Amino acid sequence: MNKLLPLITLLSIFTSCQVKKQNPNIFTGDITNFWKAYDKITTTQDSILQEKYLDSLYFQKGTVGLKKIRQARSYTAQDYIQSINNYPKFWKSIRKNTLEASEKGSELEAGIAKLKELYPQLKPAKIYFTVGAFRTGGTTMDSLVLIGSEISMADSTTETNEFPENLSHLKAHFKTNPKDDLVILNTHEYVHTQQNPRVFNILSLVLYEGVAEFVAAKALGVASPNPQIEFGKANAKRIKDVFEQEMFYPNNLYKWLDGNAPNEFGMRDLGYYVGYQICENYYNQAQNKAKAIKTMIELDYANEVEVEDFIKKANYFSAPLEELYEAFENKRPTVTAIKQFKNHSQDVSPKLKEITISFSEPLNGLNTGVDFGDLGQDAFPKGTIEGRYWSADNKSWTLPVALEPNKEYQILISNNFRTTNSLPLKAYLITFKTGNE
Repeated sequence: MNKLLPLITLLSIFTSCQVKKQNPNIFTGDITNFWKAYDKITTTQDSILQEKYLDSLYFQKGTVGLKKIRQARSYTAQDYIQSINNYPKFWKSIRKNTLEASEKGSELEAGIAKLKELYPQLKPAKIYFTVGAFRTGGTTMDSLVLIGSEISMADSTTETNEFPENLSHLKAHFKTNPKDDLVILNTHEYVHTQQNPRVFNILSLVLYEGVAEFVAAKALGVASPNPQIEFGKANAKRIKDVFEQEMFYPNNLYKWLDGNAPNEFGMRDLGYYVGYQICENYYNQAQNKAKAIKTMIELDYANEVEVEDFIKKANYFSAPLEELYEAFENKRPTVTAIKQFKNHSQDVSPKLKEITISFSEPLNGLNTGVDFGDLGQDAFPKGTIEGRYWSADNKSWTLPVALEPNKEYQILISNNFRTTNSLPLKAYLITFKTGNE
């Protein structure tokens, strides 16, 4: 018996080491901690106690992954407490799924190994399973993959009847059984850890997401489960036409990515399809497929020449980018006149009480935007926001001003003004000088 005991102990240690060695870069402890906090939080309606339990049992014991996903999605304690209190049926239905995260390690490692076969330059990254408050199923920060398990590990049995309108998109998403696609989700996010930083214009952002989705699907040898891809291919012509018209809009991002802004297709996040299709086109025309994958992943989004060359070779759009941009610029509404004086006037009466700007066509009567010019805040006229108003036909807009004599003024009429179909106004700088009393 004395000889057998050390052997059992040695085998236990060896087995334990094997388990630890199996998933050195996958962390699921935040899920366990969340449910410990959840169980305490739901024993009381005292909001102070609830936040105390959340902080001590979840936040303070959290991994760097939890800290980063909270930072990436601006999660506050109140976000968690409200979601726990408001959606008890949801949390009850999702619990078992999230606790299975630790069993997914070998599948995820196999997916990452396939990605390394496709892209041998793959740098290591760590994967953290966390629980968030419905703002992401997966994202990245630095070299960390951050999984929001409350979304990514849901399935068609997950309860969504408690969800308000702003979470309605999750109802359709959960019906697709995202839990079954956890490997491709992680592989997609893993690709993001290899990419250069994004540039925040619509084209670069959809390309950034498209690269990750296309490469992940190619590495795993599966079709993308993202419903936007299938829908996009079935509606390819119209989606391309609309995207070509809207990709230069400064205010239209949430119609294409990460938002519920309405569009004619009734499906959010179609930018994933646009980016995916551009990448698929690029890959299909490339003679050297390995080089094509490397080019996609290492694309420098801050280098306009490089991005434009990639787009040109993909041959997705109906015309070169410069021609599409010129067509966009030619359609934009403009400021046609200032009612009270001509722009650049040098003798405007300081007694003037309002300035009226006329537009080339009716705008939507809602969105406005004024800013400082190059001369800064001191050159912006004083006035009241409450006194600003639209004309009955929305072809002009008036703002009250309080002017001083012998002073130079500037008002930037920004592109936040827009038409009913969101076409932005061409920015217009009003500059003038007042005369004597």
